[in-house]
Amino acid sequence: MGKNIQVRKARKLEAKANSTEASRAVLRLARVSPQKARLVADMIRGLEADEALKRLLYTRKKSAGIFYKLLRSAVANAQVKNPEINVEDLVVKTVFVDQGPSLRRFRPRARGMAYRIAKKTCHMTIVLEERVDTNTEAAASEQGE
Repeated sequence: MGKNIQVRKARKLEAKANSTEASRAVLRLARVSPQKARLVADMIRGLEADEALKRLLYTRKKSAGIFYKLLRSAVANAQVKNPEINVEDLVVKTVFVDQGPSLRRFRPRARGMAYRIAKKTCHMTIVLEERVDTNTEAAASEQGE
C-alpha cells in the first residue's frame, strides 16, 4: 500500500473514532477525479461552515459545486440531528476524498488498436463539529475550581 493511502485510511479511522461530530455527509461515486477533488477539499478543511460555503460558491472548479451541495447537506443533517444547534458554530472538522471505481472506456487508434481511458470517480466525505469557544471553556474551568 502506498503512503498516501495509509495516511488517508488513518485519517478516516481517526474521524470515525471521535464521536464529537455534529454531523456528516457522504457522496459516493462522484464523477470527478479524486486528485482534482482533493484540491478543493484542502481549501475548506478547518474553516467555519458559512465561510467554507462562501469560498466554494465562488471557486471555479467542478468539484467545488459538488462540495457546496455536500456541505449544505451536512449542515442540514446537523440541524435535523440537533435542532438547538447554532449553525454559526459549525466547523468543517475533516474532509476526505477516496478513490471510487473507474469507468473504463476505449478509444480507437491506428492499425486497429484501442487505448483504454479511465474515467475516475471518487467518494467525498465531510464531517462537521460544533466549535467550542475557548472563552466559555476558560470560564467553565474557573467555576469548577
